[in-house]
Amino acid sequence: MIARGLTIGFLLDRQWHVLKGEMETSKRPALVALARVLADTATPYAIIGGVALQVHRSEPRTTLDIDVAVRQLQTLPRAALREAGFEPGGRFAHSENWLGPEGVPVQFTDDPALGIPLQRGLELEVDGVPVRIIGRSDLLHEKLRAGSDPAWRRSKRLQDLADAQGLLEETPELRSELSEHEQSILDSLLQ
Repeated sequence: MIARGLTIGFLLDRQWHVLKGEMETSKRPALVALARVLADTATPYAIIGGVALQVHRSEPRTTLDIDVAVRQLQTLPRAALREAGFEPGGRFAHSENWLGPEGVPVQFTDDPALGIPLQRGLELEVDGVPVRIIGRSDLLHEKLRAGSDPAWRRSKRLQDLADAQGLLEETPELRSELSEHEQSILDSLLQ
């Protein structure tokens, strides 16, 4: 299922661009180039967000960017990223934005809450390159945390909560890992 979800995600990318009247493209080349740079420079990371959701859900949804958790933004291999076709963008408190090959947005975060999940990620291969992805349980907790953050746009929070609910529907045994607070967040969706 893991490789299947990501493959479907790449096809969704292509459909999105075709429907917008743009050239056919996907995040695949950017993801592979990014994983290669991070592996070659021994940079600890895990793919999070929508791409991770594509890996962990049997019914993946489209996502326009690649979100990446790293230990510290200062350790990003900036020169190697530039050599691979990535261009730096804006920098914020816990994130740094880049544009990858074919204009794919990439957002790096060094959010301290992702430190331990970053270490527990799983690895899959895309075009012969190992890609580290946040684990399903850690993705669930992260989606619930993001979905309850009042600093996020309401539409983004609702999407994160829907993603969390979808993960639980496909993997009900994860419900036993939820804290009382996390369970109350999901319960509030039913009201």
